[in-house]
Amino acid sequence: MNNNYSAQFSAILNEVKKAVIGKDPIIIKVLLAILCKGHVLIEDIPGVGKTTLALAFSKALSLEHNRMQFTPDVLPSDVTGFNVYNKATGKFEFRTGVAFCNLFLADEINRTSSKTQSALLELMEEKSITVDGNTYKLPEPYTVIATQNPIGSAGTHNLPDSQLDRFMIKLSMGYPDFSGEVNILRSKYNSNPLETVKPVADADSIMALQEYISNIYVDDRIYEYIVSLSAATRNHPMIKLGVSPRGTLALMQIAKGVAVASGRDYVIPDDITYICNDVFEHRIMLNSKAKLSDVTAGSVIKEVINSVPVPGISTQVR
Repeated sequence: MNNNYSAQFSAILNEVKKAVIGKDPIIIKVLLAILCKGHVLIEDIPGVGKTTLALAFSKALSLEHNRMQFTPDVLPSDVTGFNVYNKATGKFEFRTGVAFCNLFLADEINRTSSKTQSALLELMEEKSITVDGNTYKLPEPYTVIATQNPIGSAGTHNLPDSQLDRFMIKLSMGYPDFSGEVNILRSKYNSNPLETVKPVADADSIMALQEYISNIYVDDRIYEYIVSLSAATRNHPMIKLGVSPRGTLALMQIAKGVAVASGRDYVIPDDITYICNDVFEHRIMLNSKAKLSDVTAGSVIKEVINSVPVPGISTQVR
């Protein structure tokens, strides 16, 4: 692996850790998604550091960021932008919406209307926005980090399956452990830890890393292993809706990032099993039998992973 990329990966993690304490696995997975050109969905209760996480990444990566609170009255044009008539020129001019940035933090997206939800679909998948027949490209690199309140919370509703499928991974930060919460208190004693985060990368270096990761070697046996995992979710007796081909592709893409984070330039099965649950969990729908049996999506995915034969690929030779 290129040592410069390895050092930059570590430098970004170290900066974000200054502001987000005790959540190293979450930080790593968010960075992997960014470097693999994916979007992140974080479902959690308020106050556990979701916004701080996104802001820390925007500072460490020197990326332009915007944040929007998705309340029920947010309009699609607030996200995408709109045309305004200019009397001086006699022409309509496009005013960009809040989504025009490198890192878009969409807070509590499951509180807004379905019409506004649909406005997010094109920009997440195509990384462009169409307004009045004209298409506008979003800046590169581009990542959406969205948060949602737990389903059942006041004012929430389920996101459409088509939108959930646009997120490369879904994470949950959870409460910090005892020592982590003590360290949070220490870090915020008389200052804001976000102010200590320094930029260690920029848009050009991030895109170079993205290009490097996209060219990581994947053996044919790994392709077959990934497809076998997805196929197993479609045939599982507890699953009503299995993983889509988009989910299969997302698992392959982020597995390349896991390989790079592990210091390799090729993917092994452990890279896939490490991140598989985060890629699959929000993409499957359990059937009524599973719900009556109190079976969780995580336990079903674990069963799927255990049921699929692992290809024999060495960690030492490609």
